[in-house]
Amino acid sequence: MLDLNRPNPLRDAQDRRLPRIAGPCVLVIFGVTGDLSRKKLMPAVYDLANRGLLPPGFALVGFARRDWANEDFAQIVHDSVKEHARTPFREEVWQQLLEGIRFVPGDLNSDASFEELKNTILELDEARGTGGNHAFYLSIPPGLFDEVVGQLRRHGLAEQRGGQWSRVVIEKPFGHDLESAQELNRIVSSVFPSQSVFRIDHYLGKETVQNMLALRFANQLFEPVWNRNYIDHVQITMAEDIGIGGRAGYYDGIGAARDVIQNHLLQLLALTAMEEPTSFDARQLRSEKQKVLAAARPPVDLDAHTARGRYDGGWAGGVKVNGYAEEEGVSPESITETFAAIRVDIDNRRWAGVPFYLRTGKRLARRVTEVALSFRKAPHLPFTNSDTEALGTNALVMRIQPDEGITLRFGAKVPGTQMEIREVNMDFAYGGAFTESSPEAYERLILDVLLGDPPLFPQHEEVELSWKILDPVLDHWAETATKPEKYHPGSWGPQSAHDMLARDGFTWRRP
Repeated sequence: MLDLNRPNPLRDAQDRRLPRIAGPCVLVIFGVTGDLSRKKLMPAVYDLANRGLLPPGFALVGFARRDWANEDFAQIVHDSVKEHARTPFREEVWQQLLEGIRFVPGDLNSDASFEELKNTILELDEARGTGGNHAFYLSIPPGLFDEVVGQLRRHGLAEQRGGQWSRVVIEKPFGHDLESAQELNRIVSSVFPSQSVFRIDHYLGKETVQNMLALRFANQLFEPVWNRNYIDHVQITMAEDIGIGGRAGYYDGIGAARDVIQNHLLQLLALTAMEEPTSFDARQLRSEKQKVLAAARPPVDLDAHTARGRYDGGWAGGVKVNGYAEEEGVSPESITETFAAIRVDIDNRRWAGVPFYLRTGKRLARRVTEVALSFRKAPHLPFTNSDTEALGTNALVMRIQPDEGITLRFGAKVPGTQMEIREVNMDFAYGGAFTESSPEAYERLILDVLLGDPPLFPQHEEVELSWKILDPVLDHWAETATKPEKYHPGSWGPQSAHDMLARDGFTWRRP
């Protein structure tokens, strides 16, 4: 006999062997006309549906300043899915999604528009059986968050009662410094409880970022050497080979450090350096990451251990490209950096004395994101100098994109009669080891929002600790009031970044 009180194992987040299927709900996307929505969010929703991870009782509502009918918006979603979805297009999946697609035209400051949004959601609750469960995705500039969450409160859309839930999703940047981040948190938390606020850092949704935890804590091989006794230094890199494109309106005045280091790279640092959690429960993961960020400190010598640059005009990949100052929409007086590098030290027993170097930039030699742990040299080598002249240090490199995998660099004997040692790489690639294709980060993150599963979402404490690390660097750069050092497109950044590591006796990896 069927026990109706028994939990549904398909929705049991503790049993990771089974697929997690979201319950009936409405997803509302503000800023639905932007690139993020068109290229990432709407295709991710379709991919989730195509994988059977969304229920029949699911609805998608777009909100924007467009004079569109439901059919117009549905066509926009259809075209976005056909162009950008990861999984094959299937008509029966599309038809199921189509039944729950609605559009609400209006302004963010209009009470009438939000009243229409409320009526649309209530109609879907009845027609689609979404049960009063609503998620609001704010794909809009942070300056508009106050207006939107206030409207949601005034029109009763943030209320949670009788087992129903209401959640809000926030895209970075989470403020532009510590003070603004605290103000943003005050605004959002005045309407939504902390467990209902999901701050999206799409890097944390990548399979290879999550595999960092599996690599460390599922394998006895690595944990004994994951500390200051064996690791010399750590390099965390996020490099792009493109410029800012048409994003000057967003990027100018923000820059590489705020755009990438404060969120993506410091989160990668926390995951690399954290202690083993007692479980992968959200609270336990968050606690260990917060301990690392609280122990991390900015450089003592801000001149010696920070670098910033700006790409110049020239040739990259056989194409002539503009310098940052010539990009459309960039102010002639701008001192915004497109490259940033800093040293971070962690004052705890595991990492004392091990520098973490973080760098990010645009128009660099290639697109790559990786975490590289460089090990100390062996205390004694029973070889002659000629045997090991080119031998470097062992390294463990976790590649996050684009060629997801892990590389281990070590010394091996060259075949022959002499004892000649040469560096070699042992490589693991996700694409070659698993038949399953990796879901896009936004698939995982949107599903987690709908499930109410928050392990991969930084809470406001992590955001504020990250700003405490970066703010002194930004303040120092602002006080100098000099323009960032120029670097050639297709290079690995300004000379000051190379000098930064050279002072400590290191060099940057060439991925």
